[in-house]
Amino acid sequence: QVQLVESGGGLVQAGVSLRLSCAASGRTVSDDTMAWFRQAPGKEREFVASIAGSTLYYAGSVRGRSTISRDTSKNTMDLQMNSLKPEDTTVYYCALRRGMIISDQSADYETWGRGTQVTVSS
Repeated sequence: QVQLVESGGGLVQAGVSLRLSCAASGRTVSDDTMAWFRQAPGKEREFVASIAGSTLYYAGSVRGRSTISRDTSKNTMDLQMNSLKPEDTTVYYCALRRGMIISDQSADYETWGRGTQVTVSS
């Protein structure tokens, strides 16, 4: 059973950068797809970025100012977010899907972390 734990969230000002991390435990996840989603209260979970091997995929809302990466030796995945905006404020979740198939659909991911709050003040 894989567990995912996010970290790196916090309160920041608009325009700065933030790096979120996701640590996986329980087994090696180097052959799996991992992703970041975010969800604001009362709204549907929104895809942010996904990584499977060397394949990366970003939502339009973060493309060009975010970078997803992973360290397979550490079983971790990161999301570097630059030029943060107040509309980036929400809870960010790490997700995992077995196999290397990129997806932006939350229903395709079997394992989720508990989330980390990001708040961007204007």
